[in-house]
Amino acid sequence: MMKPSSLEHAAGEHIVHPARDAERSEHIFYDYRKDDPRHMQYSQDQTKHRQLALAPIGVFDSGAGGLTIVADLRKVLPNENFIYIGDTANCPYGTRSEDEIIELSVQACRFLVDQGVKLIVVACNTASQAALSVLRSTYSSTPFIGVVPAVKPAARATSHGRIGIAATNQAAKSSYLRHLIDDFASDIQAYAVGCSELVTLVENGELESPFVDATLQHALQPLIDKDVDVIVLGCTHFPALRPAIERLVGKNVQVIDSGAAIARRTQAILDTERLARPLAESGGNLQIWCSGDAQDFSKVASAVLGYSVQASQSLL
Repeated sequence: MMKPSSLEHAAGEHIVHPARDAERSEHIFYDYRKDDPRHMQYSQDQTKHRQLALAPIGVFDSGAGGLTIVADLRKVLPNENFIYIGDTANCPYGTRSEDEIIELSVQACRFLVDQGVKLIVVACNTASQAALSVLRSTYSSTPFIGVVPAVKPAARATSHGRIGIAATNQAAKSSYLRHLIDDFASDIQAYAVGCSELVTLVENGELESPFVDATLQHALQPLIDKDVDVIVLGCTHFPALRPAIERLVGKNVQVIDSGAAIARRTQAILDTERLARPLAESGGNLQIWCSGDAQDFSKVASAVLGYSVQASQSLL
């Protein structure tokens, strides 16, 4: 299991410093003559870099949950194009073994790499914890951003000294989450519960109903009983249920997730690597793919995003 420092996550604050001039390529400062072979190489490199900047951003999740991350990404990066793949044929990942999660994640990201994406956001907490290091070594030329439960900001936000973490069954009992708690919440009480049934709600497009309320009550009651004043949504599916969750826990409990921080982290990497899509180039397109039934997923994706979308099927 990876240590927290090995993940490039956005749950806490992370400042990306621009490279110092001494660390930048000499090509930036050298005025080559047009007949110099180095000028030709520089021009070719510039063309390739521009093409890469125009490429879409890939987003991957086990199902529909990562669309909550897409929503935050599109707010911060409205000019970027996105390709989303939900591995709905194998969802949920939270009940699978680590080896299965790694294999499925590699397959899904191969699809995105084949689509020519310039960066991949692994918008799945379970896959980020289990597979991110393997993904980075397998596709070493592609930058990856993973997600983790927002334990650090939750520890800062609590006034009672008690926080709750709602996650998938696999993530709730992982050593990775324990490391996060030890690193960022060692001086407070942190309680984690597995709520994989909430993933099923979102995958079925059930976001508001008496049944949803009853399921949330049962899943989150252990955290409510601990009198926590902050609840971390430690699965990207769960923000789709935020209105119902906030109604259940009341106004005195803060509900947080890492979506906005992930979007800021993505923007920072694009800016640092000079991969942001030029403003002169119109964009803002979103392609949605799934490994299961596309018609069913289109309905679920539309419910999560709040506007109509059409998904296509890709057999991973």
